[in-house]
Amino acid sequence: MDDFGFLVGIAFFAVVYGIFHLYVRRKERLALIEKGLTAAIFNSESNVSPSLKYGIFCIGIAIGFLMGEILAEFTHINEGVAYLSMIFLFGGIGLVIYYFISKKHARKE
Repeated sequence: MDDFGFLVGIAFFAVVYGIFHLYVRRKERLALIEKGLTAAIFNSESNVSPSLKYGIFCIGIAIGFLMGEILAEFTHINEGVAYLSMIFLFGGIGLVIYYFISKKHARKE
């Protein structure tokens, strides 16, 4: 039950950050519109499908779950730490792989 309270705290701060981020972005876009500029600078220039990013990220998370299970089973590391560390590690690796794919695709165009 102690882990649940920790996750609720993280979720709370993530929601507060998300709302603040959306508010600031809205203010920036309104300021650009008032100056007569377009908000096109906020749009992604990459023609790589966003579903590729989410697919690679989900594959990384799945591999992280598997590696977390292996790490928890064969070492003396706490199960929660093993799962979280491997999920974040492989999810991040998946996003880095997507970055290099999109960078390579943008260079071709």
